[in-house]
Amino acid sequence: MYETSDIRKNLKVEIDGDPYIVVDFQFVKPGKGNAFTRTKLRNMKTGNILERTYKSGEKLNPAALEEREMQFLYNDGENYCFMDTKNYDQVFLTPDQVGEARELLPENLVVDIMFHAEKALGVSLPNFVDLEVVESEPGIKGDTASGASKPAKLAAGAIINVPLFIEEGDVLRINTRSRSYVERIKKS
Repeated sequence: MYETSDIRKNLKVEIDGDPYIVVDFQFVKPGKGNAFTRTKLRNMKTGNILERTYKSGEKLNPAALEEREMQFLYNDGENYCFMDTKNYDQVFLTPDQVGEARELLPENLVVDIMFHAEKALGVSLPNFVDLEVVESEPGIKGDTASGASKPAKLAAGAIINVPLFIEEGDVLRINTRSRSYVERIKKS
């Protein structure tokens, strides 16, 4: 059981038998009366947003989610195909279920797929992925002291800011949580 003090972004709880994820929360301590926490929760099955207020001391049920290690195989234009690395079963997820992870999802990447009652809900990327730069303008020579950056398009589709010395063809390590450049792995 979770306490109201445990509420944070991306916490997964169960409400009325459905799994929800905390999208936003705000702890409020009024001058008079008891403290409470306002939350904005997204239903992991339907995508609907629910706003709830919890008084201090209330309990929340953790969501009964199972994570399975699966490998991303391909995108057929409509759905994303993942294969279980243990029994080779395949699961298809919609673009909405994959969410923003699709912009950082190269083929053959091993990810965790969340299941609730044997139904696939979403994708958890590893903390870091290595992606190739497919489009980037050349940096301006002599402008390196300012720590300037430029946008670069990655092979999976994401556009992130990178240092000026990055060129097309370079392979970069990307932090998937902050969607930011970490380091250059391979120079083109």
